[in-house]
Amino acid sequence: MNPNTMYDAFSTDYDRFVNWPARLSAELPFLGRQLKSLDTHRVLDTACGTGMHAIALASQGYQVAGADLSPRMVERARKNAVEAGAEVRFEVAGFGELSKNFGEGSFDALLCLGNSLPHVTSLEHLNMTLSDFASCLRPGGILILQNRNFNAVLAKRERWMEPQSHGEGDWEWLFIRFYDFESSGLITFNVLSLSRQEAGAWTQQIMSTSLLPLPQALMVEALLDIGFTDIVCYGSMAEAPFEPETSGNLVITALKRNMKGITGTHSLLK
Repeated sequence: MNPNTMYDAFSTDYDRFVNWPARLSAELPFLGRQLKSLDTHRVLDTACGTGMHAIALASQGYQVAGADLSPRMVERARKNAVEAGAEVRFEVAGFGELSKNFGEGSFDALLCLGNSLPHVTSLEHLNMTLSDFASCLRPGGILILQNRNFNAVLAKRERWMEPQSHGEGDWEWLFIRFYDFESSGLITFNVLSLSRQEAGAWTQQIMSTSLLPLPQALMVEALLDIGFTDIVCYGSMAEAPFEPETSGNLVITALKRNMKGITGTHSLLK
């Protein structure tokens, strides 16, 4: 199942799968600090899913656009924006198609959150994607990435992630995520979705797609090759230091080198 097909299928339940109040409460302070540090106004949320980060930032006064490869995710995002009374432009556009849809240098910041970037399927696709990200940013603009910590996933062969559950009236849902490690070096990402009404029989659906595991060193090298600078790595959006063996996430901020070679005030790689 390719990412488009998987996330089209997942779009109906995605906002049940994610605990948005908890997630936004944990992540928006970090995003706000990063954006304010560079006097950011225009933000692009790539692989935006159902648009909740974009909508939250729009409600804070940012000019926000969102893009996703899945037409049904974008349809859901547009509905969420209407319900929230937020003005956000959402477009169907995958990695490598962003600057074509939104224009070069159109944004002060670009977000790629929720382990979306590993949906690239090769190093060539990764480089094309990062080049597209850079094209969307103005000189000195900030890129913010949030991936799983694949250093730990690969070292420990971590297959299982914490189950998610949701209740709504007399309905309940369970979401179980796990990895299969392929001989090609790719990882198959599986989501088993179960639902039932009033303790009745469970219905189930499994969705799968391929991921390219992206350890920290590979990510830093790729960003430097594209021309990003001032790269900072965190282990979470609480700004914990990145620990290859124990961090749950790899969160990266990087700046697009400006034409004069002057970047910004962010710290160097740590």
